[in-house]
Parts: sequence; C-alpha cells; structure tokens
Amino acid sequence: MSSPERKQISYLIFDVETIADGDLVSKIRYPNEGLTPQDALNRYRAQLLAESGKDILPVTFMVPISVAVAKVDAEYRLQDVVVLDSPRFRPHVIARHFWQGWNAYGRPTLVSFNGRGYDIPVLELAAYRYGYAVPAWFNVEARTYEQSRNRYNATAHLDLLDLLSNFGASRISGGLNLLANLIGKPGKTGVDGSQVQGLYEAGEVVAINDYCRCDVLDTYFVFLRTRVLLGKLTIEDEHRLVAETRTWLEEQTNLVPVYKDYLSHWGDWQPPVD
Repeated sequence: MSSPERKQISYLIFDVETIADGDLVSKIRYPNEGLTPQDALNRYRAQLLAESGKDILPVTFMVPISVAVAKVDAEYRLQDVVVLDSPRFRPHVIARHFWQGWNAYGRPTLVSFNGRGYDIPVLELAAYRYGYAVPAWFNVEARTYEQSRNRYNATAHLDLLDLLSNFGASRISGGLNLLANLIGKPGKTGVDGSQVQGLYEAGEVVAINDYCRCDVLDTYFVFLRTRVLLGKLTIEDEHRLVAETRTWLEEQTNLVPVYKDYLSHWGDWQPPVD
C-alpha cells in the first residue's frame, strides 16, 4: 500500500492458473497416434467429460500461465499485489520467479486456498520440469515436522481449505467463492477456473491474470477472517484492514482496471444483531 515505509513481508498469498501441455498429453496419453497437441487435448478433455462430467486435466499435465501474489506484512496489512512475468507470462519464468521470490523475501509463510492439493504441486512440478533447485522447500533431511512440505507445517504453507475443513474431515462445499461471499466480498464474478484454457486459446491472457488477481484478493480477505477465528485479530482490526485495502484498491484502478470491476461487486459485512 501507499505507506511511507515498506514493511517486511511475512505472508505471500498466492493463486495459480494453469493451461494444459497438449504436446505432453499427445506423447503420454496417445503415443504413436500422431495427434497434434490441440487434437490430443481436445480428445482427452472429451474423455474426461464423458467419464466424470468434468474436463479438468490432472495436475501433471498442467503448467502455470498466471501466478498472482499478495504481499502481506506481520500486521496482516496488504502491501502489494503482483502478477509474475508481466506482460509476457511465460510458464518457466513464472515458476522461477515464484520460487526465487519466496527465497528473496526470507521464505515467508505461503498462504493459499487448496494450494496443497493443486497450486503447490503445479509449481513443484514446474521446478522439476524446468530444472530449478528449491532446496529450502524440499528440505527432506530436516525433522519431519520442520519440513516445508509437511502438511501440518502452517508456518511454511497455510492452506486455508485445510484449516477450515479440519484437513479434509469436512467438505467446504462452495469453496473460496462461498467463503468470500459470506464476508461480503465479490467471489466469482463471471470467470472461473474452467474457462482458463479457453481464454488462453483465444489469446485472452490479460483476462486470466485479472481473474487470478481477484482470486488472490478474495483469499486475502478470507485469510483475515481466519485470523479473527484464531484470535490473532479482533473483528474491529479486520474491519480497519478491509477499509484500508478498499481505499488502496480504489487508488489503483487506473493502473489495474480490473479492480474497478472487483469493487463494483463489493459488499460490506455486517455483524448479526441480537
């Protein structure tokens, strides 16, 4: 935000959007059939749709096309929101910048919604694919509970879905969209993850990044409410931070036009009345 002194970043709240590697799909799913990447992708999506009603490809076939990151200080104040490798959005550079940035900021806590199930595996496999070393993340020689990838190490990675579902003991039906709406924030406003591949094929990379930015903002506001839940913030503190963030978003609309649309769907949460 527009504060005179930038504070140390304690949390990196992030979201990842992906596209399928059609060439890999062709090689692995349809070897020796001579399918073009697009034909292989279309065939695989049709098969998945017929089998499950959804054409979502396994994470192993996906590469990151957009990563948005919100930088948050120790007082839970939003400092900035960025999309990586703008305006070129190259998957190998996006992945490199993510892991380099995590190290450069002193390895702050990563915060996601379902990042353990999707976003982190995408970025880990991207590091594998592109040959990047991430020893501080893959610290497999550390004690189990100190390993960054340990499911219960919330200092390294706080997955809000894990937190709110008690690590999968219950189901958060409605996901991030529902949780954002419960606290008066926009949630999904026209684009969702199922449309990303089509948007990319249509050359609408900016729209993908706009969607990713807004998902990160929703995740930030859900993160704040979980801090209330854990007793780290009072509800008054949360209201103050939300108001500050709204003002910052209003100031940024000329630089990031999607914030104007985001704010047009804004709702103010009101406490229940006894």
